[in-house]
Amino acid sequence: MTQTAPIFSNHGCRLNAYETEAMKELAADAGVQNAVIVNTCAVTSEAVRKARQDIRKLRRDYPDAKIIVTGCAAQTEPGTFAKMAEVDLVIGNTEKMDPATWAGMAPDLIGQTEAVQVDDIMSVTETAGHLIDGFGTRSRAYVQVQNGCDHRCTFCIIPFGRGNSRSVPAGIVVDQIKRLVDRGYAEVVLTGVDLTSWGADLPSAPKLGDLVMRILKLVPDLPRLRISSIDSIEVDDNLMQAIANEPRLMPHLHLSLQHGDDLILKRMKRRHLRDDAIRFCQDARTLRPDMTFGADIIAGFPTETEAMFANSLALVQDCNLTWLHVFPFSPRKGTPAARMPQVPGGAIRERAALLRAAGAARAEAYLATQQGQHHAVLMESPRMGRTEQFTEVVFGTDQPESRIVTARITGVAGTQLTA
Repeated sequence: MTQTAPIFSNHGCRLNAYETEAMKELAADAGVQNAVIVNTCAVTSEAVRKARQDIRKLRRDYPDAKIIVTGCAAQTEPGTFAKMAEVDLVIGNTEKMDPATWAGMAPDLIGQTEAVQVDDIMSVTETAGHLIDGFGTRSRAYVQVQNGCDHRCTFCIIPFGRGNSRSVPAGIVVDQIKRLVDRGYAEVVLTGVDLTSWGADLPSAPKLGDLVMRILKLVPDLPRLRISSIDSIEVDDNLMQAIANEPRLMPHLHLSLQHGDDLILKRMKRRHLRDDAIRFCQDARTLRPDMTFGADIIAGFPTETEAMFANSLALVQDCNLTWLHVFPFSPRKGTPAARMPQVPGGAIRERAALLRAAGAARAEAYLATQQGQHHAVLMESPRMGRTEQFTEVVFGTDQPESRIVTARITGVAGTQLTA
């Protein structure tokens, strides 16, 4: 059999993408060959279905390779994938980041006898800062600073795929960012499952704002620092101070809002109410007037009435959201929400469409206000870059890749600005 480098297929969140890059290094170091690794997502039932579909396609495309399934769906329902005829090995989220797991596969899983390697994720108490040289474009790197979640939202299976919250110590984070800046990255994005819980398990229980301030102080050559999805109710005073006073902290926040009705938020076991979300957006924009917000919102959560949905729809305007990630609710087996009275599928789809339309209208209105404005744009390719607010800008002529250029916005093309 011809020896080939492993193939990777990533599903789901940015953290999964980060870990896929780490697995590439681990597999290469171990000499793994003739393997296809599928890093699954468990956030919705549809995500699991797509993973199974992908596995079947990959088996057709690579009939002689060993197929290894990992990620959150593999962690939460290993039996589902172990029963698939196409799958040779299932490994959990802890195992996939362990060099010993990959060393045991080399060169091509010869001698592998244990078809399922998935331990109890809740027993994991530490997250090692697996140092990779960044991924994506040569301009932007993602750094995992936290994993897992201590909260138990009634719709979410992720804590059972990721375990309890664990933080990477600040010193390790700073050292990695220094390495990335030395390699020429102009922007670093801090990422995690529940980012605003960073530090709770570390000595003295520092907050995310402390980490942000420390990075900006100790890595003065870092042009841009960005934070990914956050829970606004957990934002600390230092993070608000950084928003107000640190221009190198980018003015775009993606918020885990989920809904705009107080009763639904309580049934979701969220820790904020509608007014908390609105107040945070107002306060952040007062401190940083050029701030933009994205948000996750679920349409059709169990028991959601038309009036409750109207509150969620109005939140788009009330929080002045620019970019929406809309999720039509789908029950996840094993979660409390799956046992609640369900909203009919047709109503869920209609409400999701209305939310997406509201988000598109807000984005269109925001983009229209940018014409004639000047922006610092980080180039991801010769003709495309992003503003500090993470808006894509398309250029008519080549620009220096991975550099920050100042551009005058001349128009709008779909969801992109032009310069």
